[in-house]
Amino acid sequence: MSVISSAPIGIFDSGIGGLTVARAVKAELPGEQVVYFGDTAHLPYGDKSTAAIQAYSIKITQMLLEKGCKLILIACNSASAAGYDLVTEYVGTRAKVLNVIDPVVDYLREHFAHKRVGLIGTKQTVNSKVYEQKIAALNQGIVLKSLATPLLVPIIEEGFTKGEISSKIIHKYLNDPELADLEALILGCTHYPLIKEAISNYYTENVEVIDSSEIVAKALKAYLSFNNLHNRGETKPDHFLVSDFTDSFEASTRMFFGRSIHLELVQLVS
Repeated sequence: MSVISSAPIGIFDSGIGGLTVARAVKAELPGEQVVYFGDTAHLPYGDKSTAAIQAYSIKITQMLLEKGCKLILIACNSASAAGYDLVTEYVGTRAKVLNVIDPVVDYLREHFAHKRVGLIGTKQTVNSKVYEQKIAALNQGIVLKSLATPLLVPIIEEGFTKGEISSKIIHKYLNDPELADLEALILGCTHYPLIKEAISNYYTENVEVIDSSEIVAKALKAYLSFNNLHNRGETKPDHFLVSDFTDSFEASTRMFFGRSIHLELVQLVS
């Protein structure tokens, strides 16, 4: 099956955190149509089993395929770790599948060989050890130190991205001995770009805070260019879908996406 260049880009996440990736994608590729799905009925994925995340990911992928997406971006580290291989096999030749982990690993290969790098993320992402495995396969002497930071997603979802509450929790995590003497820190969750400033301010020395949303958007743009899949026609309206809806979610989209967007309720087929 040939992929049509004018078709939309499908992006999905466990909730609305992946809107940080969608925002970065739109900044890099304003002429592309985005169909975003946030699985808000099942968030967070970070404390779900691998089997559950895989099941959700396949259902979401099928929906995005039915909407004709030429490319599916798994904009969630937990789903990228647990479901990328399965989703890729399921999609086959119908579309391209990208995740938010491989572009970051490529970035480390290019810029941080033989250096000490930290990773913060959900329990699912950290416990999967997917970053460790992929970085070890590079054979570039990169030392990775990982720390699960499960409180960060809830405080971000509740809007505590600045102030004393978030500052104390962020500092508590970053002060962990596991993250000592770093030269870079990976924000291993798509929620975390919203607290990037607070994390950067914690470090007084030269520690690069790696924002995966920006890196992933650039990798997606490069992929479309290489495969001649850029949309060259009219830009169609973006669609933002969620599996559960509350007024607070719609209000939070301004925080994640940088502007108000309309969320459409679409329940996954069981």
